[in-house]
Amino acid sequence: MLPKKDILLLKHLLVHKKNEEIKTILAKLHPADIAEMLGEIKNVNKKIFLRLLDTEKAAEVLEELEPSERLTLIEDMTEAEIVKILENMSVDEIIDLFQEMPNRQVEKLLSRLPGSYYDELKTLLKMAEDTAGGLMTTDFVYLFSDITVSDAIDVVRQFGQDAETIYYLYVVDEAKHLMGVLSLRELISAPRHKKICDIMHKKVVSVDVGLDQEEVAKTISKYSLLAVPVVDKQNRLLGIVTVDDALDVMEAEDTEDIHKMAGISPEEDVVLTSSIWGASKKRIFWLVVCLLGDLLSGMVIDVYSGILQSVVAVAFFIPVLMATGGNVGTQSLALAVRGIATGELNTKNLTAFIKEETLAGLNVGIICGLVLAVVAFIWQKNIHLSMSVGISMGIALMFSAFIGILIPMLFNFLKIDPAVASGPFITTVVDVCTLVIYFTFSMAFLSRFSGKLGPGFGPGI
Repeated sequence: MLPKKDILLLKHLLVHKKNEEIKTILAKLHPADIAEMLGEIKNVNKKIFLRLLDTEKAAEVLEELEPSERLTLIEDMTEAEIVKILENMSVDEIIDLFQEMPNRQVEKLLSRLPGSYYDELKTLLKMAEDTAGGLMTTDFVYLFSDITVSDAIDVVRQFGQDAETIYYLYVVDEAKHLMGVLSLRELISAPRHKKICDIMHKKVVSVDVGLDQEEVAKTISKYSLLAVPVVDKQNRLLGIVTVDDALDVMEAEDTEDIHKMAGISPEEDVVLTSSIWGASKKRIFWLVVCLLGDLLSGMVIDVYSGILQSVVAVAFFIPVLMATGGNVGTQSLALAVRGIATGELNTKNLTAFIKEETLAGLNVGIICGLVLAVVAFIWQKNIHLSMSVGISMGIALMFSAFIGILIPMLFNFLKIDPAVASGPFITTVVDVCTLVIYFTFSMAFLSRFSGKLGPGFGPGI
């Protein structure tokens, strides 16, 4: 992380137009540090800093930024300046940038790039953005299976400088079918006369070009890979997805899940929005859903209003029961969503997981129920109210844990993102169930054992 004093120094030099001193400092900084510094200053100054960098360094800095931020920084540049920067960026990063641009601008820039760039980028742009094809880069080194180790080393020397990574070297036949893989270490330590087909690993973990990007990231994580090859239906090698791109995907997916679990639409940046309405429209839908759900809770209270009129103390414990039930439901939801996302929760262990989580909810409910029952008795001096509150807490928390697991699993089965099950659905269902359980037990204990409820007591009265 760039120290605050260095950022203040650069701002000071910029104000006093000490461009040469700024260039000297920027030349020594890592692109990631420069990108971090750009986040601390105004857009106008960002563009000035970017112009003070050499083309190669500017490209590296842009690769550290989000595509939308890159677009803002280069909007005032000429096409010639943009093209120079693009020529120093990796193919997958260029694709990410192009996907943020208007089609007309993309066509103009493509026409000014070298012919090899044009064909390659045009093909990649046709692929879906959130798939392996949209995520992959074609900047990689591949070897033919029938060449010697000595020849392969020459290939790596010739093309390795422009590759995204050379730690994995993929082996193909003349039709570019993926045949094997070997590491750079294995290549340089092998006898020079050996054929590549004799030292390569024939079992290769690969992903289909149409596979969802989240599944690609999971594959890289599962097998602890630095990169994974992307192939078509005929097993032809098309590109690779590197671990840094996989990390970006995982971060984006986790961020999206967090936004959804909070009831916020994730289509755009949430932290900073251009207008008050922009911030509001991302939240209003799920807040309205929650509002309608809360009205159901109000309807349940209205149905059982008779008991509240007869024993006012029953109302005292509604907030704690609903809040605790909601907390347990949310905890179970978090476990379920995380398990689904990582693949740890599946049809094979679903029954065991539901049983374990429901019993855990019951255990927690018994403990919390005993505590609440003691508090209720000390406070109200009513053993029947105390029993109804304690038992209701125990059963409500068991149901909350069960619902917190069941709803996201049901959403996942219906091909709906389980993260959206959180705020509106879990809150509504848990609140309604908790109230029904509580009022049911309150009716049972207070009417049968205390005899305090009048003849007009009951649901709907």
